[in-house]
Amino acid sequence: MVESGVRAESSGAASTAADDYLKTIYSHTEWQPKPITPGELAVRLGLAPSSVTEMVKKLGAAGLVDHRPYAAIRLTAAGEQRALAMLRRHRLIETWLVAVHGYGWDEVHDEAEVLEHALSDRLLAAIDVQLGHPRRDPHGDLIPGPDGTIERPAAVRLDLAAAGARGRVVRLSDRDPAGLRELERLGIALDAELEVTASSSEGVVVRAAALGAAALPALPASLAAAVWITVELSV
Repeated sequence: MVESGVRAESSGAASTAADDYLKTIYSHTEWQPKPITPGELAVRLGLAPSSVTEMVKKLGAAGLVDHRPYAAIRLTAAGEQRALAMLRRHRLIETWLVAVHGYGWDEVHDEAEVLEHALSDRLLAAIDVQLGHPRRDPHGDLIPGPDGTIERPAAVRLDLAAAGARGRVVRLSDRDPAGLRELERLGIALDAELEVTASSSEGVVVRAAALGAAALPALPASLAAAVWITVELSV
C-alpha cells in the first residue's frame, strides 16, 4: 500500500521538505522522459542551488534518489513510491477543494501544499470515498491508486502537435494560475476536443469542437505548452 507510513515519514520539517523534493522530481518526468537536473530542481523549488545539492545528497544517502555529480537526478523505487503517495494526497485534496468547497481550479495548488502534510490517512481515505475514487485532479493530473498504480493516456503537448492533429484535452499544467484563467476564458478545459489548424514557434491556432468551426485566437507558445491532448485522433 503506497499510503502506509506516510504520516510517520512526513513528521517534521525535514521530512516535509524531502516529500516536496520527491514530488517535484517525479512530476518533472510524468509527461516527458527527460530527468530533472539539480539546476532545474532548484528553479522549480525556488531555492538556492547549494541548498538543493545538500538535500539531494541526503535523499541519496536515504536511498530515495540516485544522483552522481553533474548528472540528472532519478528516483529509486523507494523514492518513487513515496513520491506517488504524496502526489495521491496532493491531488485528492485539490479535487476535494474544487468539488466540495468551491475553490477555483487555479486556486487549489498552494492550499493543497499545506494540507497534504496535515491530513491523516483515515481522513484522506474518507475524502477518496466521498469523491467516488477519482482518477484525475481538476487539472487532469492523474491520481495514483492506493497501491501506487497509475494509468497515463498517450498524449502530446499542444505546442508540439503538428497542424491537423486532433484530440481531447487530458491535462492542463497548474504551474501558472494566470495561464489557467486564460485557458478557461478561451473555453479550453479538460475533455474539450481541439484541432490544431496551424502551429509554429510563435504560437498555435486551434479550433474547439464545442465552439463551432471558428478558430480561437492564436495561443502563444508558452500557453499552448500548458495543454496536453490525446494522440489517438492525430492525423
